[in-house]
Amino acid sequence: MQKDIYIPKVTDVYVAVVNEYNDIYKTHDWNAYIINDKDVDLEMVLIVTRGYSETKKTSTMRHKLEKLPAKSYAKIELIQEDILALNNEFKVTFFEGNKMFDRTYLFRKNTINKKALQSISLMEAKGVLMR
Repeated sequence: MQKDIYIPKVTDVYVAVVNEYNDIYKTHDWNAYIINDKDVDLEMVLIVTRGYSETKKTSTMRHKLEKLPAKSYAKIELIQEDILALNNEFKVTFFEGNKMFDRTYLFRKNTINKKALQSISLMEAKGVLMR
């Protein structure tokens, strides 16, 4: 029975963590974003996030976007500095047409840092990108 289940592969949808300046609080914050680099819109995007290690874990956060247009991005959440020392997991589920897609993006502990920043073309920003 399981061999009959087809699970489509997620392509051109990414999660990025970007270090941005916050004008209100005059601080540099880490913000997580979902990026749709496809030529089609994504519908009913569900994102479940959590941080964890062998001894610590964060609360599980749930986010929903009704629609994420083609070639766009949306902010998921602010990530506090001390959470970067944990594994940060983003479970993303969405519909493209009538098909459901699902993928887990995992940023291993301490991989989100200023030395790992790279250019993210669609956002015109620098961040840590998980493909």
